[in-house]
Amino acid sequence: MTLAIQELRRRRLVSSDELEGFLRAHSFPLVEGHTVTFVWRGDAERVALRHWIYGLPSSQALRRLDGSDLWFLSFDLPLGSRIEYKFELHRAGHLELVTDPLNPHVATDPMGTNSVVHAPGYEVPDYTFFDPHARPGSLEAVVIASRAFGEPRPIQVYLPARFRPTRRYPLLVVHDGSDFLRFAGLKTVLDNLIHRLEIPPLVAALTDSPRRLVEYADDPRHARFLAAELVPLMEERYPLARTRDARCLLGASFGAVASLAAAWRHPGVFGNLALLSGSFAFTDIGAHDRGPVFDPVVEFVNSFRANPGRPSERIYLACGIYESLIYYNRSLYPLLQATGMNVRFSEVRDGHNWENWRDRLREGLSWLFPGPLWMVYE
Repeated sequence: MTLAIQELRRRRLVSSDELEGFLRAHSFPLVEGHTVTFVWRGDAERVALRHWIYGLPSSQALRRLDGSDLWFLSFDLPLGSRIEYKFELHRAGHLELVTDPLNPHVATDPMGTNSVVHAPGYEVPDYTFFDPHARPGSLEAVVIASRAFGEPRPIQVYLPARFRPTRRYPLLVVHDGSDFLRFAGLKTVLDNLIHRLEIPPLVAALTDSPRRLVEYADDPRHARFLAAELVPLMEERYPLARTRDARCLLGASFGAVASLAAAWRHPGVFGNLALLSGSFAFTDIGAHDRGPVFDPVVEFVNSFRANPGRPSERIYLACGIYESLIYYNRSLYPLLQATGMNVRFSEVRDGHNWENWRDRLREGLSWLFPGPLWMVYE
């Protein structure tokens, strides 16, 4: 535990004024080297930390400081880590999940808001912040009359600053595009990376699925939609470079499965893949334990492992070591390399969340689509 908590524990009685002074004097959670101490103050029968670190109990009880209403929990967190958490408050037989009222740092996702703690060595990437010097790109709405799905599918298209119809641009296709915009700051990231010459000006098609757990799980309709409908429409409407190496599929979680499956089903279309925290569950023997929604995923990954072919030329693969999916991604890495594809694998001290995926965009996109900066210095 931290020195500040040790000092409080040495006192038999701690006054309310002393606790208020302690809270005002520190930032929370308390971070001292490898040790992180979570603190909550208030009346409760039990307080616990709910986190998403695979390999540790997901709920860990806080201890009450004797003679007070202050609760604390300390544990070691490796340097460079970033984790999201909530507090579990047990009161009168009810459980409530709340963010940390002492911690201003939060992250949002489709499920809500979590508190965030950074261990020493982690910094929020500077390219994720608005840069007034970076010329902003634009977003426009497009609707694809999809035969594959038998219904219209809206997409958003990112056009870089200084877009010119006389140029030829790479195409980035993003699964869960609306969530990447909202929770990973994708437009800001693209604006900044293009401004810094780390990636070339590119056009991005941001797709969404109303039934993503079905369509992203190796649904042949989805692969056909991307390869036979979206790409041709984008090439008809925009000045794109019409070569395989100028196209990239990007996806996280089930979106990574959808990206690999589409490239596998339609080899020769997508020369680059960015696969973030892919839900690449498979079995070597027996059944899997991830529920029926993963049945088609396991069937696909098992088939892919048996006969991967060469669906792409370059793959950026990344996963957090605090995710339960790290085993599958580690296992996939040597298999992808063995096909002769050029593969870069990145493991990070983070979990299955949008800010992890945001933090991977610079490394992944600048490696797959190196801009003038990297063309010169690498």
